[in-house]
Amino acid sequence: MASARSFRAAGRSRFRVSSSDAAALFQRLACEGETAVKKSASPKSESPSRLIDARIKELGDWRGEMLGRIRALIREADPEVVEEWKWRGVPVWSHDGIICTGETYKAAVKMTFAKGASLKDPARLFNSSLEGNTRRAIDFHEGAKIDGEALKTLIRAAVTLNRSKSRK
Repeated sequence: MASARSFRAAGRSRFRVSSSDAAALFQRLACEGETAVKKSASPKSESPSRLIDARIKELGDWRGEMLGRIRALIREADPEVVEEWKWRGVPVWSHDGIICTGETYKAAVKMTFAKGASLKDPARLFNSSLEGNTRRAIDFHEGAKIDGEALKTLIRAAVTLNRSKSRK
């Protein structure tokens, strides 16, 4: 039995085709000049950083710009941060454990802190997932201003928390 692969076309949902049909599909699309179809599963040869670069570029609107600014602030706050690509295409930033994720939705870019409920947030950046016992999130909407210094402080606090838990 041929294995199935999942694909996504620009502006469309994911769809599945058998491996034998995948080659024919790509050949047909190449002949028609279609370039917007991509494998949804990332190739093992692609680095997470390149996949995040591609996501930012692929979005091509305010969400891509916002995700790019968030990413830059994360890197400024922790130059040793590790970029990962998990859960079918979610950018993840880690240092001795997950710091946060960067999910993109139609109306928001969501920055979810894995252990956000354990972090002090004097600038009151958290505005989503406030009722949980573990996670906290920040939803950034179109036109939102980012308090860069407060966000970097929050990121550094998450790294410090991860380090303290990894040493135990």
